[in-house]
Amino acid sequence: MNTTKTLPLALLLLLTLIISGCGGSKIMRVDASEEHAISDRWNSKDSQLVADEMIGDMLSFPWLKRFNRAHPGERATITIGRIKNKSHEHIPVDMFINDIKKAVMRSDLADFVVSGSERQDLRDEKSDQDLHAAQAIEAGQEQASTFMLSGSINSIADKVGRKSVTAYQIDLKLINVKTNREVWVGQKKIQKVAEKSLLDW
Repeated sequence: MNTTKTLPLALLLLLTLIISGCGGSKIMRVDASEEHAISDRWNSKDSQLVADEMIGDMLSFPWLKRFNRAHPGERATITIGRIKNKSHEHIPVDMFINDIKKAVMRSDLADFVVSGSERQDLRDEKSDQDLHAAQAIEAGQEQASTFMLSGSINSIADKVGRKSVTAYQIDLKLINVKTNREVWVGQKKIQKVAEKSLLDW
């Protein structure tokens, strides 16, 4: 007896889709500059777009013009403080920080000064060169930072039925290191909607 004739056509189609989906993974090399979102989670394109937009806004604020007027011939120097991930998911904050740095450097309106462990690594290298290099770097020549950038990434996730919505809020602030005065505060919100197909159930 041919049992396939007794199966409804819809069930046959469903079985065909399931079997064809089990045929192994397909890997493709894609352009990293384009967005290839497969979920509503934070991705590299979000990081780049948020950094570009927020840094563009930061550099358009009056603090930079005031600094340039008060310090002719000098460039504003920025160091990165703590940018906290307070969201519900793992976000590679280092990637976001690098996108921020690239946006500032691309503008050619300010410079970056390393902070934290990088600064200590450089001091250790200078100390080693002082002992072993033919032309050692003189101590006490570090460029001081005039401003510090810090902030946080927050998120809220909601789900009803097959639809889920994730909202991200990125807050950054720029602080004058000498006066502790906040000279710029920026905020960017992203809302991402995802809807599962019936086959995902």
